Amino acid sequence: MSLRPPISGRDHKQGNPSALIELVEYGDFQCGFCGRAYPIVKNIQGKFPDDLVFVFRHFPLSTIHSHARLAALAAEAASMQGKFWLMHDMLFENQGELHLSALTAYAGFIELDVLCFEKDMEDEKLIEKVESDFESGIKSGVSGTPTFFINGEKYEGSWDETTFSFMIKQKIDQLVNK
Repeated sequence: MSLRPPISGRDHKQGNPSALIELVEYGDFQCGFCGRAYPIVKNIQGKFPDDLVFVFRHFPLSTIHSHARLAALAAEAASMQGKFWLMHDMLFENQGELHLSALTAYAGFIELDVLCFEKDMEDEKLIEKVESDFESGIKSGVSGTPTFFINGEKYEGSWDETTFSFMIKQKIDQLVNK
């Protein structure tokens, strides 16, 4: 399956915008597997700083993770103040505490305007963004988290660091040697 829609200005991107490799993760902040993938992705970003741009899309599995949607909204609310990635990291590093009072505390910790953050958590546009990410995941064949796409194609392999790094390095080499 391929990524639908492709990466756009609506997405949260980290890394070189003109990189050879676009790595997209559909993730859920409360998902234990996503929590295990989080440091792996960070390490891969460190290995390929010039050749990789990372994109995170929300895929909250609300039926099994009661705080996943709320955490996604917290990340989007932080985004309104230019701190999506700080909140993204905070949420993954504190997966066991994703209730509203914890999210508000994290907002203060990363120096957000907490009153604006709380107001933005209820903003219909942010709710629509989370829902839109989820729907794009469904259209792209996502059924669980984490699900990764490399240059628009669903990655079906193992995401252990060694295998994942090797696969990305292979893709980079193919593109450079075209």
